[in-house]
Amino acid sequence: MRLSRLNIKKINLNDVDSNYAGQDILMKLGELYQFESGIYGYGNLWTKLERTVEEIIIEELDKVGCIQVEFPKLQPKKIWEQSSRWDMYTKEGDIMFTLDNNLGEYGLAPTAEECATIFGANRLSSYKNLPAIYYQIGEKFRKEIRTRGYLFRPRTFVMMDAYSFDRTESDMQKTYELMHQAYLSIFKRLGIKIMPTISDNGVIGGNVAEEFQAATDLGEDKILFDESKNLGINKEVLDFPNRDEYLAQLNIKDFSTLKEYNSVELGNNFQLGTKYSKSMKLYFKDENGQDQPYYMGCYGIGLGRIIACLIENNVIREDEKIKGFSLPYDMAPYKVQIIYNNHHQEEAENLYQKLTENHIKAIIDDRENLTIGNRINDVFVLGTPKIIIIGNKFDGNIYEIEDTKTHEIDKVSIEEIISYFKNK
Repeated sequence: MRLSRLNIKKINLNDVDSNYAGQDILMKLGELYQFESGIYGYGNLWTKLERTVEEIIIEELDKVGCIQVEFPKLQPKKIWEQSSRWDMYTKEGDIMFTLDNNLGEYGLAPTAEECATIFGANRLSSYKNLPAIYYQIGEKFRKEIRTRGYLFRPRTFVMMDAYSFDRTESDMQKTYELMHQAYLSIFKRLGIKIMPTISDNGVIGGNVAEEFQAATDLGEDKILFDESKNLGINKEVLDFPNRDEYLAQLNIKDFSTLKEYNSVELGNNFQLGTKYSKSMKLYFKDENGQDQPYYMGCYGIGLGRIIACLIENNVIREDEKIKGFSLPYDMAPYKVQIIYNNHHQEEAENLYQKLTENHIKAIIDDRENLTIGNRINDVFVLGTPKIIIIGNKFDGNIYEIEDTKTHEIDKVSIEEIISYFKNK
């Protein structure tokens, strides 16, 4: 990418929100735009990073046999009335955005259990069709009264949501464990240390639920976590009347083994049982030709929160001042940023062309009338993990490749530059 085409704004890092520095940098650059509280437009960097996260999620879910689909974002009231959740989401909880016109009443999807159940029942009419897991990745809408932390709690956000269909409760539990392991693989590839926790079922329903929490000082959740068991509990459930049910799932009697963390929920899984198939009267035929309810599970991952977490957890501070952020190499949409002075434009362009032809994503800072220092500063506000400066010290043969987080420098010859990046 040519940086001149990105049209980023000049920003003053002294004015950046110290609590959410990474996202605020993107706001000030123009790479995030807030149309209204909790409603955002996304620039090139965020969108490219989202595609990277998407690809990892898709690859891992496809490995375990999930099928990618897409449900409507605009959903008719009648299907929510089938599950008796319309009033729960529009009056009691006041979660759903609604539209009422001459065509009828509709809701903008905050989730998709109803659509998924109807869709699944249409395709899974026999026990021979089971099990099945459908998933989609798309925008969701929720009437957050108090938005917070930019993409940590907005009103619109991109989410992966999946829905499983099984014959029996034990089959549902096996699918639930399958998805649990898939989630662990996803977050490992994302480079995020994840902490599975037992949690409340909330308005989704069902008997068993878990959250996938990531430790961060910016998180609004508090969890108690046992490192040796890789299992914890959301602290909020300790105040519930049925807290003993949750503690029994945790099977921990000595709370001294648990460490408290501030965290943010990046994913959640629910064992729904027959809640939706029975309430919506949607069944499959068993081997005796009898109607049976589907045992279902639902599973969600918030892509916006993942990206926000990646950015905020990689903010760079030097001498208590915010310098920018540096994304993990595997996740960064652009791996290296090329900076040059006026005497070495041709060498820089040749390097950029060579990297691009070999499918190595690079940024070349081709803007005019900027000092080398200004260009270096902008590497950190774009989160690029590597930097190559082609200036007066360049000998025409060896590139110095600096890591923007550790400042370690690798010296690589022109002949080895492609293999260097391909082997990262």
